[in-house]
Amino acid sequence: MMNGSDRRTAAACPRPAARDSLYTPVRVVELDLDEPSGLRPPGGFGTVDPAGRVLALVRLHGHPLGLVTATGTAGDTATLRRALVDAAHRELRVPALSTATPAARPGRVGRARVPAGPVTVSVVICTRNRTGQLRSCLDSLLRNGYPSTEILVVDNAPRSDATEHLVATRYRDRVRYVREPVPGLARARNRGLAAARGEVVAFADDDLIIDEHWVESLAGAFHADDRIGCVTGLVLPAELETAAQAALEQYGGYSRGFAARDWTLRGRPDDPLMRFSVGRFGSGANMAFRVAVLRDIGGFDPATGAGTPARGGEELLAFFQTLDAGHTVAYQPDAIVWHRHPRTCDDLTRQIFNFGFGFGAYLTAVISHRPGVLTALVRRVPGGIRRWQTVRRHRARSGPVEGEAVLLKLGRREFRGLLAGPFGYLLSVRRERAVRSGGAS
Repeated sequence: MMNGSDRRTAAACPRPAARDSLYTPVRVVELDLDEPSGLRPPGGFGTVDPAGRVLALVRLHGHPLGLVTATGTAGDTATLRRALVDAAHRELRVPALSTATPAARPGRVGRARVPAGPVTVSVVICTRNRTGQLRSCLDSLLRNGYPSTEILVVDNAPRSDATEHLVATRYRDRVRYVREPVPGLARARNRGLAAARGEVVAFADDDLIIDEHWVESLAGAFHADDRIGCVTGLVLPAELETAAQAALEQYGGYSRGFAARDWTLRGRPDDPLMRFSVGRFGSGANMAFRVAVLRDIGGFDPATGAGTPARGGEELLAFFQTLDAGHTVAYQPDAIVWHRHPRTCDDLTRQIFNFGFGFGAYLTAVISHRPGVLTALVRRVPGGIRRWQTVRRHRARSGPVEGEAVLLKLGRREFRGLLAGPFGYLLSVRRERAVRSGGAS
């Protein structure tokens, strides 16, 4: 059942009937330029023969270069592939095949072929009552070939034993099952962190399709630089079948682009907002930490995250604390996952509201954990909000005319969530104290 805030969010859902009725679904595929033929679905398992509008992730030797579109006809994949290849060479910076080997690509930590052993990785997938999506996620994850990997499923306050049964019967001896009885994504992630045996702990949402080189790409980033405490990766849409899913992508989605980057407070950062605007680093749907670093900063704040009154922000606070502790945060686009975006208008506006809500909760949590940053935060936040609003307006006005009003309305919903987030975090702190004292469950 929705609470009052959720009902207000859903009631404000933009419903442009013409846009909904005219939206044409887009099929998402993968295209690797050094493969002679064929298109693959997200995750790269098998081949597809799409018709109609197509959005393709273009790769070269497995490395992502960017996204292009074309229109195809059923039964004529060869023509569609040629159109996508032409679009890639026209719209993207495509290195010559002879010089674009993984070792020759500048500026990349790289999906290096990391030998078994240097970095052991524990993958934690937190879930709650979503066995269908979890099974798809685990099936894709188990296609990863990196040998030094363990997989843990953290079942967060489940209503039944369905997830435990799934793991025991379908993934026996390949996946460890852990239960966290108290609801809250941060608590579930902390339970996974406590159980992790690897040097690196990677977190993936249960509604993802995971690329076969995801673990290897994360491990390669940590192996390349021991100053790195956290690595995030590329999050792309697994489907664009509804207008709501397309609107989320135009609004900004989860992707942080196709160029590897890193951030550190060592020296003098060019951007004074970098310390606080950590959402640019990546998404909690696709992130990994050195276990020692994450444990040193205290794990995730259990008063943040989905499933609490704070609704989110736990990954943002962890990014901030990792950076603040002197470590580097890196973005590695070779570490790819595919996300199932919300399909309906109501679900989209609720999610956008929660994005803002979680960010407001995160900023409040920063002050709670580090009161000394209050002055710097107050001085910089107004400028940050103005910049954020400018970017949102630009994205809205750069898309289809009929979508501009929708995106501007989503921006207002996110901003309202931002203003409400601090109150959610303070309520969550009170509830967390009650849980610790035994006054609530």
